[in-house]
Amino acid sequence: MSPAPVKLAVGDAAPALDLPIAGGGRITLEDLRGAPALLWFYPAANTSLCTKQACDLRDNHRMFLDAGYRVIGISPDPVPELDRFVAEQDLPFTLASDESHEVMTAYGAWGEKNMYGKIVQGTIRSTFAIDEAGVLTFVKYRVGTPKHIALLQEKLGL
Repeated sequence: MSPAPVKLAVGDAAPALDLPIAGGGRITLEDLRGAPALLWFYPAANTSLCTKQACDLRDNHRMFLDAGYRVIGISPDPVPELDRFVAEQDLPFTLASDESHEVMTAYGAWGEKNMYGKIVQGTIRSTFAIDEAGVLTFVKYRVGTPKHIALLQEKLGL
């Protein structure tokens, strides 16, 4: 039996991250200090639900920028796949690769989930807001793609 997954809560310190990003370079938690950030964990680039979620965030990106948020998507995809996702969907935000699942595990966004009646290990679609000091201000596990933007507007006051 696998250990119980981490369950973070509002007020917790955001776990460290240091990941390669689409287009080259890396992103760390320290890079995000000084302004709020929105991290969204998703299972796979260029799949239907993940593309819908990414495009919803793309189409509403100005709203996040206006509120000072930096948006970072994190998936287990390798960087070349993220580069393709950015190019094909014209995504204006940072996508990071967590092939080892270490960051996803630290955030509780990797673990057992039910896929079509079968229990598998995978990415748990999750979203976190982090304030300028690195403290979680919003935590949502098992995000529903169609309501993602409305939920963020309500909970983040956008």
